[in-house]
Amino acid sequence: MTELISDELPTTRQHPFDPPAEVTRIREQARISRLKFADGHVGWLVTGHHQVREILGSPKFTNDPARHHMLDVRFQGEAPPERRKVEPGMFLSQDPPDHTRLRKMLQGQFTVRRMNQLSEWIGTIVDDQLKHLRSFDGRADLVKEFALPVPSLVICAILGVDYDEKHRFQDDTTKLLSLESTFEEAMDAMARIQEFMRELIVRKKADPGDDMISDLLATGEPTDEEASNMALLLLLAGHETTANMLGLGTYALLQHPDQLKILRDEPEVVDNAVEELMRYLSIIHFGPVRTATEDVEIDGHLIEAGDTVLMHVPTANRDPEKFPGNPEELDLRRPASGHVAFGHGIHQCLGQQLARIEMRIGFSKLFQEFPDLRLDVDPEEVPLRTDMGIYGVHSLPVAWSA
Repeated sequence: MTELISDELPTTRQHPFDPPAEVTRIREQARISRLKFADGHVGWLVTGHHQVREILGSPKFTNDPARHHMLDVRFQGEAPPERRKVEPGMFLSQDPPDHTRLRKMLQGQFTVRRMNQLSEWIGTIVDDQLKHLRSFDGRADLVKEFALPVPSLVICAILGVDYDEKHRFQDDTTKLLSLESTFEEAMDAMARIQEFMRELIVRKKADPGDDMISDLLATGEPTDEEASNMALLLLLAGHETTANMLGLGTYALLQHPDQLKILRDEPEVVDNAVEELMRYLSIIHFGPVRTATEDVEIDGHLIEAGDTVLMHVPTANRDPEKFPGNPEELDLRRPASGHVAFGHGIHQCLGQQLARIEMRIGFSKLFQEFPDLRLDVDPEEVPLRTDMGIYGVHSLPVAWSA
């Protein structure tokens, strides 16, 4: 058995844009190592890029909570049986064939061609939000006034959710993702979001619109419960992840003026810039988690059936075996394709093309409209989301010449 390297998962970041230094040191010793989880049982920590891709792409690992050893990587103890059941439509936590059936219902909505057709419309949303930001006369919180509203407005419109009802899901999303929430607090938040989505399904069935949820229901394929949970996953993923990339990405660019100059002077680099920001920042704080369904050997290590495996995406995306040439540095010209910030395998992010378009347009237009954008606080005063499962900044006070 491999030496037990860590008695707990290091989560303290020494620098706002880097994974914990201790996790990087672990990767330098062994890209697969032993790890003791919060409930006391011993599983695996995977920090190498190749090894993360191999596990995420393998059918020998599951994301089904009913087959996980523990409650959650964040919590101690075992989940009660009723909480381990996979709810209908939660395809992120399902294996084939159920996962295949559900995801197929949505894949046509998220093709590259269809997402590219939305570019002009997304550009209009970004323009409108930049006008709103400009109205603050020289200083504002970029997260509240731009980074969060843009992807929220986009995903709400696509799904057919009334953005004016954002209070029904944004606060509970924060509770759900908080590393400081208890298990019961997180589950209560999830229950409230689910209730909101069930109400939405009832309304859409009675009065369909020109939106993805109405289209999904019109096929007659998903049950109402499946449809509500599928929409819930898209809503949560569709605004939290991109919002944090826009906020943290802006912070990173402001702290790397040489790279920001590249983005401004070389507009053709923007597509690769988005990939490099995704690689460099990797806003999944830690994870994802899988459970081995059978014995499997990875990189010379025997992972036994039932073992918990935590993959550390931020560290894997800094692996010099995949990204040579100082992957610890932000380099918008670096060929950054192949990162695992969107995952890999059957659970790879369904909305990744939409996220790319939002970031490409968002970053480009933000710095065109505000060429002198700057932090309005000292860099060390920016509040980081170290307490959240999705990393980023809680707020980003910025200023410009009014």
